[in-house]
Amino acid sequence: MVPVAAAVALALALGCSGFWLGARQARGRSSRRQAAENLPFSIGQLSAVLEAAPLGLLLIDGQLTLHSLNSKAERLLNQAPGRFSRGQPLQTVIDSANVDRALRNALRQQRPERVEWLEGEEPMEATLLPSREGWVAMWLNSRRSLESQLTQQGRWVSDVAHELKTPLTSLLLLGDSLAEQANVANAPRIERLQRELHRLQQLVGDLLELSRLENSLPGDDLQQELLDLGELVDEVWSMLRPLAEQRGVVLSFLDRPAALLWGDGSRLHRALLNLLDNAVRYSPDQAAVEVRIAATDQWLELEVRDHGSGFSEADLEHLFERFYRGDPSRVRSSRSGSGLGLAIVEQIALTHGGRVLASNHPGGGAVLELVLPKGA
Repeated sequence: MVPVAAAVALALALGCSGFWLGARQARGRSSRRQAAENLPFSIGQLSAVLEAAPLGLLLIDGQLTLHSLNSKAERLLNQAPGRFSRGQPLQTVIDSANVDRALRNALRQQRPERVEWLEGEEPMEATLLPSREGWVAMWLNSRRSLESQLTQQGRWVSDVAHELKTPLTSLLLLGDSLAEQANVANAPRIERLQRELHRLQQLVGDLLELSRLENSLPGDDLQQELLDLGELVDEVWSMLRPLAEQRGVVLSFLDRPAALLWGDGSRLHRALLNLLDNAVRYSPDQAAVEVRIAATDQWLELEVRDHGSGFSEADLEHLFERFYRGDPSRVRSSRSGSGLGLAIVEQIALTHGGRVLASNHPGGGAVLELVLPKGA
Protein backbone atom coordinates (compact mmCIF):
# COMPACT_ATOMS: atom_id res chain seq x y z
CA MET A 1 0.00 0.00 0.00
CA VAL A 2 1.23 3.53 -0.81
CA PRO A 3 1.05 5.51 2.45
CA VAL A 4 0.12 9.20 2.66
CA ALA A 5 3.69 10.40 3.34
CA ALA A 6 4.96 8.44 0.35
CA ALA A 7 2.22 9.91 -1.84
CA VAL A 8 3.31 13.44 -0.91
CA ALA A 9 6.95 12.59 -1.57
CA LEU A 10 6.02 11.06 -4.91
CA ALA A 11 4.06 14.17 -5.88
CA LEU A 12 7.19 16.20 -5.17
CA ALA A 13 9.32 13.71 -7.11
CA LEU A 14 7.09 13.92 -10.15
CA GLY A 15 6.78 17.66 -9.90
CA CYS A 16 10.55 18.09 -9.82
CA SER A 17 10.93 15.74 -12.78
CA GLY A 18 8.92 18.04 -15.00
CA PHE A 19 5.37 16.82 -14.43
CA TRP A 20 2.72 19.34 -13.36
CA LEU A 21 1.11 18.04 -10.24
CA GLY A 22 0.76 21.31 -8.39
CA ALA A 23 3.61 20.35 -6.08
CA ARG A 24 5.94 22.38 -8.27
CA GLN A 25 4.78 25.43 -6.31
CA ALA A 26 6.15 23.86 -3.18
CA ARG A 27 9.78 23.65 -4.29
CA GLY A 28 12.13 25.21 -1.82
CA ARG A 29 9.70 24.93 1.09
CA SER A 30 10.72 22.99 4.12
CA SER A 31 7.40 21.38 4.91
CA ARG A 32 5.70 18.55 3.07
CA ARG A 33 2.46 19.73 4.62
CA GLN A 34 2.81 22.95 2.65
CA ALA A 35 3.51 20.90 -0.47
CA ALA A 36 0.40 18.82 0.07
CA GLU A 37 -1.75 21.94 0.48
CA ASN A 38 -0.72 23.07 -3.02
CA LEU A 39 -1.72 19.84 -4.75
CA PRO A 40 -4.88 20.09 -6.92
CA PHE A 41 -6.21 16.83 -5.41
CA SER A 42 -6.32 15.18 -2.02
CA ILE A 43 -3.42 13.01 -0.89
CA GLY A 44 -5.91 10.22 -0.25
CA GLN A 45 -6.98 10.36 -3.88
CA LEU A 46 -3.35 10.27 -5.06
CA SER A 47 -2.55 7.35 -2.77
CA ALA A 48 -5.52 5.36 -4.09
CA VAL A 49 -4.61 6.06 -7.72
CA LEU A 50 -0.98 5.01 -7.19
CA GLU A 51 -2.05 1.83 -5.43
CA ALA A 52 -4.28 0.91 -8.39
CA ALA A 53 -1.73 1.90 -11.04
CA PRO A 54 -1.15 -0.67 -13.83
CA LEU A 55 2.62 -0.28 -13.35
CA GLY A 56 4.68 -1.20 -10.33
CA LEU A 57 5.72 1.76 -8.18
CA LEU A 58 8.52 2.01 -5.61
CA LEU A 59 9.57 5.11 -3.69
CA ILE A 60 13.27 5.18 -2.80
CA ASP A 61 15.34 7.73 -0.86
CA GLY A 62 18.86 8.99 -1.49
CA GLN A 63 20.37 6.17 0.59
CA LEU A 64 18.69 3.61 -1.69
CA THR A 65 16.28 2.70 1.08
CA LEU A 66 12.81 1.53 0.09
CA HIS A 67 9.93 3.48 1.64
CA SER A 68 6.88 2.14 -0.19
CA LEU A 69 5.69 -0.05 -3.04
CA ASN A 70 2.26 -0.66 -4.51
CA SER A 71 0.47 -3.96 -5.08
CA LYS A 72 1.58 -4.25 -8.70
CA ALA A 73 5.23 -3.91 -7.64
CA GLU A 74 4.76 -6.64 -5.01
CA ARG A 75 3.44 -9.01 -7.68
CA LEU A 76 6.16 -8.17 -10.21
CA LEU A 77 8.92 -8.63 -7.63
CA ASN A 78 7.37 -11.77 -6.09
CA GLN A 79 6.94 -10.10 -2.69
CA ALA A 80 4.35 -11.60 -0.38
CA PRO A 81 1.52 -9.10 0.29
CA GLY A 82 1.97 -7.24 3.54
CA ARG A 83 5.53 -8.50 4.13
CA PHE A 84 7.16 -5.22 3.10
CA SER A 85 8.93 -3.38 5.94
CA ARG A 86 9.40 0.34 5.43
CA GLY A 87 13.04 1.40 5.56
CA GLN A 88 14.56 -1.84 4.34
CA PRO A 89 17.43 -1.59 1.81
CA LEU A 90 16.28 -1.72 -1.78
CA GLN A 91 18.87 -4.45 -2.41
CA THR A 92 16.77 -6.86 -0.30
CA VAL A 93 13.98 -6.51 -2.89
CA ILE A 94 15.92 -5.82 -6.13
CA ASP A 95 19.46 -7.19 -6.15
CA SER A 96 20.77 -5.70 -9.40
CA ALA A 97 23.96 -3.75 -10.10
CA ASN A 98 22.24 -2.14 -13.12
CA VAL A 99 19.44 -0.76 -10.95
CA ASP A 100 21.86 0.45 -8.29
CA ARG A 101 23.97 2.26 -10.88
CA ALA A 102 20.96 3.82 -12.63
CA LEU A 103 19.53 5.07 -9.32
CA ARG A 104 22.79 6.74 -8.36
CA ASN A 105 23.05 8.34 -11.80
CA ALA A 106 19.48 9.64 -11.59
CA LEU A 107 20.11 11.18 -8.17
CA ARG A 108 23.48 12.65 -9.14
CA GLN A 109 22.50 14.07 -12.54
CA GLN A 110 18.90 14.93 -11.62
CA ARG A 111 17.44 13.50 -14.79
CA PRO A 112 15.23 10.48 -15.60
CA GLU A 113 16.88 7.13 -16.25
CA ARG A 114 15.66 3.91 -17.85
CA VAL A 115 17.08 0.56 -16.79
CA GLU A 116 16.49 -3.12 -17.46
CA TRP A 117 17.53 -6.23 -15.56
CA LEU A 118 16.55 -9.85 -14.89
CA GLU A 119 14.40 -10.56 -11.85
CA GLY A 120 14.94 -14.28 -11.65
CA GLU A 121 14.06 -15.32 -15.19
CA GLU A 122 11.72 -12.38 -15.77
CA PRO A 123 13.11 -9.48 -17.85
CA MET A 124 12.19 -6.20 -16.11
CA GLU A 125 12.26 -2.55 -17.15
CA ALA A 126 11.95 0.59 -15.02
CA THR A 127 11.85 4.37 -15.43
CA LEU A 128 13.45 6.36 -12.60
CA LEU A 129 12.16 9.87 -11.85
CA PRO A 130 14.37 11.78 -9.38
CA SER A 131 13.38 14.80 -7.27
CA ARG A 132 15.50 17.58 -5.85
CA GLU A 133 14.33 16.48 -2.41
CA GLY A 134 16.41 13.31 -2.78
CA TRP A 135 13.63 10.83 -3.62
CA VAL A 136 13.31 8.62 -6.68
CA ALA A 137 10.03 7.26 -8.01
CA MET A 138 10.59 3.94 -9.82
CA TRP A 139 7.92 2.78 -12.28
CA LEU A 140 8.49 -0.81 -13.36
CA ASN A 141 6.93 -3.44 -15.56
CA SER A 142 7.73 -6.81 -17.05
CA ARG A 143 9.71 -6.36 -20.24
CA ARG A 144 8.30 -9.61 -21.56
CA SER A 145 4.82 -8.08 -21.97
CA LEU A 146 6.33 -4.80 -23.21
CA GLU A 147 8.42 -6.61 -25.80
CA SER A 148 5.35 -8.43 -27.06
CA GLN A 149 3.46 -5.15 -27.48
CA LEU A 150 6.42 -3.37 -29.06
CA THR A 151 7.07 -6.23 -31.44
CA GLN A 152 3.45 -6.18 -32.54
CA GLN A 153 3.50 -2.40 -32.94
CA GLY A 154 6.81 -2.45 -34.80
CA ARG A 155 5.58 -5.19 -37.11
CA TRP A 156 2.39 -3.21 -37.84
CA VAL A 157 4.29 -0.01 -38.62
CA SER A 158 6.77 -1.89 -40.81
CA ASP A 159 3.98 -3.65 -42.68
CA VAL A 160 2.10 -0.41 -43.30
CA ALA A 161 5.28 1.40 -44.37
CA HIS A 162 6.20 -1.45 -46.70
CA GLU A 163 2.74 -1.44 -48.26
CA LEU A 164 2.97 2.34 -48.77
CA LYS A 165 6.53 2.47 -50.11
CA THR A 166 5.86 0.37 -53.21
CA PRO A 167 2.91 2.38 -54.58
CA LEU A 168 4.64 5.62 -53.58
CA THR A 169 7.71 4.66 -55.58
CA SER A 170 5.52 3.88 -58.59
CA LEU A 171 3.67 7.18 -58.23
CA LEU A 172 6.95 9.11 -57.95
CA LEU A 173 8.17 7.51 -61.17
CA LEU A 174 4.85 8.36 -62.81
CA GLY A 175 5.20 11.95 -61.61
CA ASP A 176 8.68 12.19 -63.12
CA SER A 177 7.34 10.84 -66.41
CA LEU A 178 4.49 13.36 -66.42
CA ALA A 179 6.93 16.19 -65.62
CA GLU A 180 8.92 15.35 -68.76
CA GLN A 181 5.75 15.80 -70.83
CA ALA A 182 4.39 18.80 -68.97
CA ASN A 183 3.10 21.88 -70.76
CA VAL A 184 2.29 25.37 -69.55
CA ALA A 185 -1.25 24.39 -68.59
CA ASN A 186 -0.56 21.31 -66.47
CA ALA A 187 2.99 21.97 -65.18
CA PRO A 188 1.84 23.59 -61.86
CA ARG A 189 -0.44 20.66 -61.06
CA ILE A 190 2.25 18.09 -61.85
CA GLU A 191 4.72 20.02 -59.69
CA ARG A 192 2.22 19.99 -56.80
CA LEU A 193 1.67 16.25 -57.29
CA GLN A 194 5.42 15.59 -57.09
CA ARG A 195 5.76 17.79 -54.01
CA GLU A 196 2.98 15.95 -52.15
CA LEU A 197 4.35 12.55 -53.12
CA HIS A 198 7.78 13.49 -51.78
CA ARG A 199 6.14 14.70 -48.57
CA LEU A 200 4.37 11.34 -48.17
CA GLN A 201 7.63 9.51 -48.85
CA GLN A 202 9.33 11.56 -46.11
CA LEU A 203 6.43 10.86 -43.73
CA VAL A 204 6.70 7.09 -44.24
CA GLY A 205 10.46 7.20 -43.67
CA ASP A 206 10.08 9.32 -40.54
CA LEU A 207 7.43 7.00 -39.10
CA LEU A 208 9.73 4.01 -39.56
CA GLU A 209 12.66 5.82 -37.95
CA LEU A 210 10.60 7.06 -35.01
CA SER A 211 9.16 3.59 -34.41
CA ARG A 212 12.66 2.09 -34.30
CA LEU A 213 13.88 4.78 -31.91
CA GLU A 214 10.90 4.57 -29.55
CA ASN A 215 11.36 0.83 -29.23
CA SER A 216 15.02 1.19 -28.18
CA LEU A 217 16.56 1.68 -24.77
CA PRO A 218 19.53 4.05 -24.33
CA GLY A 219 22.52 2.50 -26.05
CA ASP A 220 20.51 -0.04 -28.05
CA ASP A 221 21.57 -0.54 -31.68
CA LEU A 222 24.01 2.38 -31.62
CA GLN A 223 27.01 2.22 -33.96
CA GLN A 224 29.36 3.98 -31.56
CA GLU A 225 32.31 5.92 -32.98
CA LEU A 226 34.39 8.92 -31.96
CA LEU A 227 32.80 12.03 -33.50
CA ASP A 228 33.48 15.76 -33.65
CA LEU A 229 30.18 17.57 -33.10
CA GLY A 230 31.47 20.70 -34.84
CA GLU A 231 32.36 18.73 -37.96
CA LEU A 232 28.90 17.16 -37.96
CA VAL A 233 27.38 20.66 -37.91
CA ASP A 234 29.50 21.61 -40.94
CA GLU A 235 28.44 18.47 -42.83
CA VAL A 236 24.76 19.06 -42.14
CA TRP A 237 24.92 22.74 -43.09
CA SER A 238 26.59 21.87 -46.40
CA MET A 239 23.40 19.94 -47.24
CA LEU A 240 21.08 22.76 -46.15
CA ARG A 241 23.12 25.67 -47.56
CA PRO A 242 21.50 25.68 -51.05
CA LEU A 243 18.01 25.93 -49.49
CA ALA A 244 19.12 28.52 -46.94
CA GLU A 245 20.88 30.70 -49.53
CA GLN A 246 17.66 30.99 -51.53
CA ARG A 247 16.38 33.19 -48.69
CA GLY A 248 19.68 34.73 -47.63
CA VAL A 249 19.88 32.67 -44.42
CA VAL A 250 23.44 32.05 -43.23
CA LEU A 251 25.10 29.98 -40.51
CA SER A 252 26.82 31.76 -37.61
CA PHE A 253 29.07 29.22 -35.89
CA LEU A 254 31.85 31.18 -34.25
CA ASP A 255 32.73 29.56 -30.90
CA ARG A 256 34.05 26.08 -31.66
CA PRO A 257 35.55 24.34 -28.62
CA ALA A 258 36.84 20.78 -28.80
CA ALA A 259 33.65 18.77 -29.11
CA LEU A 260 34.55 15.08 -29.26
CA LEU A 261 32.03 12.47 -28.17
CA TRP A 262 31.16 8.81 -28.65
CA GLY A 263 27.92 8.34 -30.54
CA ASP A 264 26.10 7.02 -33.58
CA GLY A 265 27.20 9.27 -36.46
CA SER A 266 24.22 8.49 -38.68
CA ARG A 267 21.62 9.21 -36.01
CA LEU A 268 23.34 12.33 -34.70
CA HIS A 269 23.63 13.59 -38.28
CA ARG A 270 19.85 13.13 -38.55
CA ALA A 271 19.24 14.95 -35.26
CA LEU A 272 21.37 17.94 -36.32
CA LEU A 273 19.74 17.99 -39.76
CA ASN A 274 16.29 18.22 -38.16
CA LEU A 275 17.38 20.95 -35.73
CA LEU A 276 19.09 23.12 -38.34
CA ASP A 277 16.36 22.58 -40.94
CA ASN A 278 13.79 23.62 -38.34
CA ALA A 279 15.78 26.81 -37.64
CA VAL A 280 16.06 27.64 -41.35
CA ARG A 281 12.34 27.20 -41.93
CA TYR A 282 11.46 29.54 -39.07
CA SER A 283 14.16 32.15 -39.81
CA PRO A 284 13.21 35.40 -41.57
CA ASP A 285 14.95 36.22 -44.85
CA GLN A 286 18.50 37.59 -44.63
CA ALA A 287 18.89 36.26 -41.07
CA ALA A 288 21.44 34.04 -39.33
CA VAL A 289 21.02 30.65 -37.72
CA GLU A 290 23.32 30.71 -34.69
CA VAL A 291 25.02 27.56 -33.43
CA ARG A 292 26.97 27.39 -30.19
CA ILE A 293 28.71 24.44 -28.54
CA ALA A 294 29.61 24.41 -24.85
CA ALA A 295 31.56 21.62 -23.15
CA THR A 296 31.73 20.44 -19.54
CA ASP A 297 33.63 17.50 -18.07
CA GLN A 298 31.00 14.96 -19.11
CA TRP A 299 28.54 16.77 -21.39
CA LEU A 300 28.35 18.63 -24.70
CA GLU A 301 25.61 21.22 -25.17
CA LEU A 302 24.73 22.27 -28.72
CA GLU A 303 22.45 25.28 -29.00
CA VAL A 304 20.64 26.24 -32.23
CA ARG A 305 18.96 29.65 -32.32
CA ASP A 306 16.85 31.25 -35.03
CA HIS A 307 15.72 34.88 -35.22
CA GLY A 308 12.05 34.19 -35.83
CA SER A 309 9.11 35.01 -33.57
CA GLY A 310 9.95 32.33 -30.98
CA PHE A 311 7.80 29.62 -29.43
CA SER A 312 4.32 30.13 -28.08
CA GLU A 313 3.30 28.57 -24.74
CA ALA A 314 1.47 25.84 -26.66
CA ASP A 315 4.61 25.16 -28.71
CA LEU A 316 6.74 24.74 -25.59
CA GLU A 317 4.21 22.28 -24.14
CA HIS A 318 3.69 20.11 -27.24
CA LEU A 319 6.78 20.71 -29.39
CA PHE A 320 8.19 17.17 -29.18
CA GLU A 321 4.90 15.35 -29.72
CA ARG A 322 4.20 13.38 -32.90
CA PHE A 323 2.64 15.43 -35.72
CA TYR A 324 2.55 18.62 -33.68
CA ARG A 325 2.66 21.71 -35.85
CA GLY A 326 3.06 25.11 -34.27
CA ASP A 327 1.62 28.43 -35.32
CA PRO A 328 1.83 28.44 -39.17
CA SER A 329 2.46 32.20 -39.10
CA ARG A 330 5.93 31.46 -37.67
CA VAL A 331 7.02 29.56 -40.80
CA ARG A 332 9.13 31.66 -43.18
CA SER A 333 9.71 28.91 -45.75
CA SER A 334 7.37 27.33 -48.29
CA ARG A 335 8.68 23.90 -47.28
CA SER A 336 6.67 21.86 -44.78
CA GLY A 337 7.90 19.00 -42.60
CA SER A 338 6.31 15.73 -41.57
CA GLY A 339 5.55 16.92 -38.05
CA LEU A 340 7.88 14.21 -36.71
CA GLY A 341 11.26 15.96 -36.93
CA LEU A 342 11.62 17.14 -33.35
CA ALA A 343 10.07 13.93 -31.95
CA ILE A 344 12.86 12.07 -33.78
CA VAL A 345 15.48 14.45 -32.34
CA GLU A 346 14.17 13.78 -28.82
CA GLN A 347 14.33 10.01 -29.29
CA ILE A 348 17.86 10.17 -30.75
CA ALA A 349 18.93 12.24 -27.75
CA LEU A 350 17.37 9.72 -25.34
CA THR A 351 19.02 6.72 -27.03
CA HIS A 352 22.35 8.50 -26.47
CA GLY A 353 21.53 9.16 -22.80
CA GLY A 354 20.94 12.86 -23.47
CA ARG A 355 18.01 15.23 -23.86
CA VAL A 356 16.72 18.11 -25.98
CA LEU A 357 15.27 21.34 -24.57
CA ALA A 358 13.29 24.20 -26.09
CA SER A 359 13.12 27.83 -24.95
CA ASN A 360 12.85 31.40 -26.17
CA HIS A 361 15.99 33.53 -26.34
CA PRO A 362 15.89 36.75 -24.26
CA GLY A 363 17.03 38.63 -27.36
CA GLY A 364 14.31 37.11 -29.54
CA GLY A 365 13.92 33.92 -31.53
CA ALA A 366 13.64 30.26 -30.60
CA VAL A 367 16.37 28.08 -29.07
CA LEU A 368 16.70 24.30 -29.26
CA GLU A 369 19.44 22.76 -27.12
CA LEU A 370 20.78 19.24 -27.63
CA VAL A 371 22.60 17.88 -24.56
CA LEU A 372 24.73 14.76 -25.06
CA PRO A 373 27.13 12.80 -22.84
CA LYS A 374 30.68 12.58 -24.11
CA GLY A 375 30.71 8.86 -23.40
CA ALA A 376 33.71 6.60 -22.92
